[in-house]
Amino acid sequence: MQKSLDRKLAAIHADPSGAKDFILADAKDADMAFGIGAPGKSPEAHPSEVRMRTLAEYRDHMRAIVRQGIVDIMLMSASTNEVLANHERLFDQSHVTPAARANDTSDIFVVRGGHYVQEPSRPHRTALIDHIQCGHVDCGPEERSRGTNLGLYSLTFNNRLEEDLRTLEEYSRFRAEAEAKGFRHFMEVFDPNAPADLSADKIPGYVNDQIARTLAGVASSGRPVFLKIVYHGPRAMEELVSYDPHLVVGILGGGAGTTYDAFKLIAEARKYGARAALFGRKINQAENQLAFIEFLRLIVDGEVSPEEAVRAYHGVLEKLGVKPLRRLEDDLVLQTGVMSYGGGSTASVPAGVPAGGGGVGHDCACGGSEPAKCQCQHEVEPSPGAKPAGTTPRAERAAAVSANGRPNFAGMSQAEKLAWNRAQRDRVFG
Repeated sequence: MQKSLDRKLAAIHADPSGAKDFILADAKDADMAFGIGAPGKSPEAHPSEVRMRTLAEYRDHMRAIVRQGIVDIMLMSASTNEVLANHERLFDQSHVTPAARANDTSDIFVVRGGHYVQEPSRPHRTALIDHIQCGHVDCGPEERSRGTNLGLYSLTFNNRLEEDLRTLEEYSRFRAEAEAKGFRHFMEVFDPNAPADLSADKIPGYVNDQIARTLAGVASSGRPVFLKIVYHGPRAMEELVSYDPHLVVGILGGGAGTTYDAFKLIAEARKYGARAALFGRKINQAENQLAFIEFLRLIVDGEVSPEEAVRAYHGVLEKLGVKPLRRLEDDLVLQTGVMSYGGGSTASVPAGVPAGGGGVGHDCACGGSEPAKCQCQHEVEPSPGAKPAGTTPRAERAAAVSANGRPNFAGMSQAEKLAWNRAQRDRVFG
């Protein structure tokens, strides 16, 4: 069966300015970052404890979403890909393309008690291309052609010469191996997680230049089929898209936030030139993942507005007897802070875009609909380094960050340390 991804890529390259095709992916590769917490919280009540979904439940959601047939790509860990693609052959009669995370850089090592995400990103690959393609080393030619042949390769630049050189060298080695084995990839570029001498306002241009500079040395046979990046707003998106119309740019989703955050983000990114979106936690933490995905598709196809989609989604939940996480009026609030990443930049819809519910809203981590209802008692603003979203006033919080933008944990309260680490988790997966 022809894959919708291949058809859409062909249409986009045939008519970069006129094609309306949009690639939608579900990113369920989070077990390569969060471990046991990747599947998310169990919806059932568990007094005195928080129970997470199991890996089996996580995979059941993937099966259902593939059978639904609305997404174009299902991104998985290599181990899940082996089960669903290689053993079950789930994708054989589906237009959905299977993909696996091909590397796991150190800035996605988000484990309980760990502090790896505080250090400049270092390249690392757990998964083997052969394992993704056929489940064992030294795949035969016929096995490669039947297996999964698309992977995500992630890069994080920090304006640190030695680390960034190693990142580029490892990417070069990966491309050579991938080309020899007929393995395609798409390139994810995270915002810096521990930048050196790089203020937040410089990050969009810095990331765009790193993408263009890196790919300038790559021939067509080794180039990524599309990009996955943080959405930095209209100007940065239009700059990258206009620079090379054949560079298919996709956005990552980041933290879950409100339903309106997700719907408005994908609508705004598409408006300014994005041709793909890879949402992980935004889908995984939805009350009903299948309905949520259906509305994402309706939005990018121009059938409904983000505001209409939020209201309709709540109507679906009501009909299904599913209790929403938020009241409709709260779910129509735009939280511009929910896309904060470890590098300190904010990726969200442009400032000044009105909230769909007509409310004022405010940039607050608690997501209150108005400042008077704020539960956080602090202001939120981008900072050059990884900022703690703590509970102290701005001056005290600034004092807890060292001059190079790295957190000074000795000057933080326990609540601030927890909040900072929560922000680190929120930067990882689309």
